[in-house]
Amino acid sequence: MKQHILAWKKESRRWKGGRYSLELLGSCNKGRLLDAGCGSGKYAIPLQMRGFDVVGVDVSLDTLRIAGERCAGRKMDIPLHAANVYQLPFQDGSFDVVWCYGVLQHLLLNERELAISEFWRILRKSGMLFLEVFGEEDMRFGGREVETNTFSRENGIVYHYFNKNELEELLRDFSCSIVESRRKKRFDGVYYKRHMISAVAKKE
Repeated sequence: MKQHILAWKKESRRWKGGRYSLELLGSCNKGRLLDAGCGSGKYAIPLQMRGFDVVGVDVSLDTLRIAGERCAGRKMDIPLHAANVYQLPFQDGSFDVVWCYGVLQHLLLNERELAISEFWRILRKSGMLFLEVFGEEDMRFGGREVETNTFSRENGIVYHYFNKNELEELLRDFSCSIVESRRKKRFDGVYYKRHMISAVAKKE
């Protein structure tokens, strides 16, 4: 397994997650949904509660175990699978929705392209893909550059920072709408910028 994926598996044991929002879903609330990079169930559980038939996949067995315990505690049955988002163990056209938040930014270029191809493959016609990634104006931008706008941290985890044009190109086979969010975050009296880019994409 590649080093940056192994690094993420190790880091994910301590990852508690942050804010989350289902706002981009709009009125969408049914169908078979893949939470691609589900982690400990931060999105999988509220997505199931919203009405989706959720399946989760993640590369980390530790976070899948936590997700399973959280589901069991709520008496929820969400199938969980160990796999990379760019090598999915599902048949063609087997999902209505793919949800992938905060995952693509931890992959290298070829892996990001493979992941989008996999999402296209497993989605049914008119299926929907929901994405959120870091933008290149984000306060966290920087580090040891390994690819364009892609940096490796001391812990070995890869962080890629997108721009709108790049995400549009990555989703070129989809019909998509892209939204950027810029907000200020205060640390020790100093304001920094958080830059996120979200996409709602449809398989025509």
